[in-house]
Amino acid sequence: MVQLPVFPQAPVDIHCHFNQGCPLDAKDSVLHSNDPVFVQAAYRHIGIQWGGFSTLASVYHPGGEGVVESNRWLHHFAAQEDWVRQWVVVEPHLPESFQQAEWMLQSPKTLGIKIHPVFHKYDLGEFGDRIFSFADKVGAVVLMHPVMTPEGMEQVSHFADKYPNMTLVLAHLCSEEHVDVIQKAKNGNVYTDTSGSASYLNNVLEYAVDRIGSEKILFGSDNYSLEFQFGRVALSRISFADKENILYKNARRLFPKAF
Repeated sequence: MVQLPVFPQAPVDIHCHFNQGCPLDAKDSVLHSNDPVFVQAAYRHIGIQWGGFSTLASVYHPGGEGVVESNRWLHHFAAQEDWVRQWVVVEPHLPESFQQAEWMLQSPKTLGIKIHPVFHKYDLGEFGDRIFSFADKVGAVVLMHPVMTPEGMEQVSHFADKYPNMTLVLAHLCSEEHVDVIQKAKNGNVYTDTSGSASYLNNVLEYAVDRIGSEKILFGSDNYSLEFQFGRVALSRISFADKENILYKNARRLFPKAF
């Protein structure tokens, strides 16, 4: 029988979400809880050291409704909570979100910039230069929910190659296209994370490790059953060293100030 391995360091969850107690929050239910108390309890249960969060209110709504207020709320919340790190959400229609990012990125509690062209409903081809030139200028890590079309993935490759001083985490590992984009990135500045429901795919993690190595993959949950997400990595058919890279070592390399 396979046993859950014991890791010498605590894992970190670089991609997660929770509600903030405002009208724009996602709905909670008896089967899916989104409040910070629930997430923190799950972290303690598993032994996760900290998570990188953007609030659900800041990413769910077209046009970026709630982004500025949510960034402000999360920045204060993260300052008070040892287990919380922030992704500052940037929406290209909102100049104030760029201003927030510029000063919030100076905090060791801020991992980088979060963008969500799918939920915020903007075209990366139109606004990508605005976003990624800013990230390149400040040397930021960008966590992006990808547009899962051939055109969308080509845009990712284009901007990653054009802006070598920024690092892009292409969230939600779920496809061969994710792996292809990482593999062909000229600057080696594209990563992915394990977050989201696609982790259930039988060979998704093992295939990615075989093709690109574990050094380009980070652990994330997206608040989809943290126990499942952790177990998917911890019990996967990859080496112990690869599991360590994914669960915490890559994060330590990419976000040294966060530790």
